[in-house]
Amino acid sequence: MLQIDMIIHTLTFKYALAVGVFILLVLIGFFIRGMLLSLLDRVVKKTAMRLDDIVLETVKGPSFIWILIPAVYFSLQILPDFSEHWSLVVDRIFLSLIIISITWTLATGISKLLAEYASKVAPNLPVTSLTQNFIKLIIIVIGCMILLDSLGVKITTLITALGIGSLAVALALQDTLSNLFAGIHILVDRPVQIGQFVKLDSGEKGYVTEIGWRSVKIRMLPNNTVVIPNSKLVNSVLSNYYYPEKELAVLVQVGVHYKSDLEHVERVTIEAGKEVMKTVTGGVPEFKPFIRYHTFNDFSIDFTVILRAKEFVDSYMIKHEFIKALHKRYNAEGIEIPFPIRTIQQEQK
Repeated sequence: MLQIDMIIHTLTFKYALAVGVFILLVLIGFFIRGMLLSLLDRVVKKTAMRLDDIVLETVKGPSFIWILIPAVYFSLQILPDFSEHWSLVVDRIFLSLIIISITWTLATGISKLLAEYASKVAPNLPVTSLTQNFIKLIIIVIGCMILLDSLGVKITTLITALGIGSLAVALALQDTLSNLFAGIHILVDRPVQIGQFVKLDSGEKGYVTEIGWRSVKIRMLPNNTVVIPNSKLVNSVLSNYYYPEKELAVLVQVGVHYKSDLEHVERVTIEAGKEVMKTVTGGVPEFKPFIRYHTFNDFSIDFTVILRAKEFVDSYMIKHEFIKALHKRYNAEGIEIPFPIRTIQQEQK
């Protein structure tokens, strides 16, 4: 009976010791973590670079795991009857957790660094959610290969099996893969970029808000979002109103009576256009409007007034204000804008 009590006492002591070691290691780990983060935070605030901020933000979360893993590992070593077999299993589990945490930290950190510095280092490199997710995927795949290799899995055999299986997957996911590769094509060829105003041949037009792995999101002027599959965008005729620059011509069609003095009409129209360019938001003040006569129509001489806007959406207000100003000036100057007249002949029987 005494021997059983001693065994129970010993087991209780070892379990209590394991729990105590775990708590002690966690407290030491959190203390060291707090000291290091506090020190790094002070150093980061003194620098103007974003690099150290990103690194600090990235490691804050995983640092909890890096504290708990060794605490649990060393605590388990104290437990009674911790056989060599279980020791090997635990070693592999904890090695896997370390590899997974480091892989995820690197994937997140490099993705953030790419978003922050890619446009500065390489201005022609497009950075979108697709680019960031693609980089993350590559790092995670590399991490998985390292993990499998550490667990004794033959990677070459696995790659061969995946190669055969990927053919079936590719056939089953034709549309998805088509959109994925179309998204990569959009990033490389860059027909559109985030923030640009575009119009598709199917009629959708608006600001590009996101280029993803499957679709492009366009916020239309009524403030609703239309989702265009990447493959459809690549195969459509697209007008980019921000390429090669935002400024664009605003064309207004006008017609005047045949009896009008065309020199007088031209002078008055240009004066009204200059006033609109200077006073309306979105107009280009230094631009000199001009007109071009082009058609002897059935009831009027038609011409085009060429104005200029800073970007596409400004053209609506410029046309609105110009038509009002021109109508007012024409009335004041006695210039007539004709309307269709039809003569109907009726035979008397």
